[in-house]
Amino acid sequence: MIKGRVLAINISTQKGTIKKPIEKGVFKTNHGLIGDAHAGDWHRQVSLLAYESIDKMRKMGVEGLGSGKFAENITTKGIILHELSIGTKLRIGSTIQEVTQIGKECHTGCEIATKVGKCIMPTEGIFTKIIREGVIKPGDVIEEI
Repeated sequence: MIKGRVLAINISTQKGTIKKPIEKGVFKTNHGLIGDAHAGDWHRQVSLLAYESIDKMRKMGVEGLGSGKFAENITTKGIILHELSIGTKLRIGSTIQEVTQIGKECHTGCEIATKVGKCIMPTEGIFTKIIREGVIKPGDVIEEI
């Protein structure tokens, strides 16, 4: 199946802010990334954004971009996330996640849009819920199951 890799795990304690990379993330069923502001019992527990999407912004002249700048929990490489279908199941590290949403509506006053000028999450970011909990770290394989 489709294979990609995890480039970074990112976390923040407040919604709408840039996330900071961490060494590994502990993901809990029906919750998301433990300690992250977006975690909770809802359909957008975990956010993912591809490095390839971030790179598009870089090529448009936006500087200083990297993992977590778009408030994504997981930065990926080698998998075109926004082309997956809702309901797709992904094995990432020791977790199993289900794609619940592609893109999102950007809220006003978003730190990302303010600092970066434009946010790519509304069109190319995806959201998942945790089906099987576990640990994810940079370098882990992402595969569609």
